[in-house]
Amino acid sequence: MKKQLFSVSLMLLAFVMTCAADDVTIDETNYLNPLVTGVPSLSIAPDAVAGGMGDIGVATQPDIHSQHWNASKYPFANSSAGFAISYTPWLRRLGVSDIDLAYLSGYYNISKIAGTVSASLRFFSLGEILLRESADAIPIPVNPYELAFDVAYSRILAENFSMGVAFRFICSDLSARNDPNYYPGYSFAADINAYYHLPIEIKSGESLLGIGLNLSNLGTKISYDQNNTSNFLPTNLRFGLSYLIPFDKFNRLAINADINKLLIPSRKSKFTEGFDANDPNTWTMKEKQYSEIGVMQGIGYSFCDAPGGFKEEMQEIMWALGVEYAYNEQFFGRVGYFNENENKGNRKYFTFGAGFRLSAFKLDVGYVVSLAQNNPLDQTLRFTLSFDVDGIKALADRGKE
Repeated sequence: MKKQLFSVSLMLLAFVMTCAADDVTIDETNYLNPLVTGVPSLSIAPDAVAGGMGDIGVATQPDIHSQHWNASKYPFANSSAGFAISYTPWLRRLGVSDIDLAYLSGYYNISKIAGTVSASLRFFSLGEILLRESADAIPIPVNPYELAFDVAYSRILAENFSMGVAFRFICSDLSARNDPNYYPGYSFAADINAYYHLPIEIKSGESLLGIGLNLSNLGTKISYDQNNTSNFLPTNLRFGLSYLIPFDKFNRLAINADINKLLIPSRKSKFTEGFDANDPNTWTMKEKQYSEIGVMQGIGYSFCDAPGGFKEEMQEIMWALGVEYAYNEQFFGRVGYFNENENKGNRKYFTFGAGFRLSAFKLDVGYVVSLAQNNPLDQTLRFTLSFDVDGIKALADRGKE
């Protein structure tokens, strides 16, 4: 088995190196080539904690919301169980009132040996849309939505190291009505993740270094027309670092950084049929060819298919920085920054957040200030309410006394 895995790794490495060597000579000026996926709501940061730190979470301190970012953090959580609900409104600044994202997550630590189980439910409502067959036809209201449900298992494999895997069912109904011309899309996906944390003694106390890795939404493509055409899920590779610094018994600071890259092929690609490096009109791949690309082939293409070569491939890497200050683990202040290249989507925004913990309950809020005009979350508050099961039990025990 090890020899087979090694052979597959060598084949993939050779493929990527061959693609990189086959670079085209073109004028690497700016041009739009964003990575377009199906079910884009899977990429939205669902909770206000990460949302207050520039959408960072793969290596941060384990919390109830780790299911989206890195489920392998759960075994190192301080509590044996917890659950949370998050709510994110969209386009409120434009007067839209019925587009929003709701997210429910929770976990249960069975034991150190048996591991931890967790689950989440994500529901993204696109509001009510009026459809007309013609200009003078009676409008038909529809309510499109995207939904994802996943379960995960994670376990400590070494003293400071854990791994996890999540399995996800996805439904995307962009018509939300019975019509032979519209079909909901279904897909299955998985996450594979790892987390390492290392306590380090410093003068002011015990600091903590965290390293996280998550390969998410690796699964089948999704189709809305009975597989005549298909779209890639937002398969994403995310890597992050976190360093928690205690100043004294009550004050601490956590500095976090994430980088991530979508592992899907570009629409404008040097693998396009009839591609001519000197003619940008030949760069855009036709729908039929794009739909015929397999998932694993698409992952390979994602590292070497950009017409602009290595320079453009590097533009596909998104990065974020975030800082969290905590006083007595009861009051929290957060700030962050997220950056995406202007040719790949141009999401650039600052985030701010705050949190308050009271015994078994915790309320967090996040706020986005976009530097570009295309962020639907600009000037939007998001909310998360968390419940610590151990804390709830302790409150119940006090009430019995």
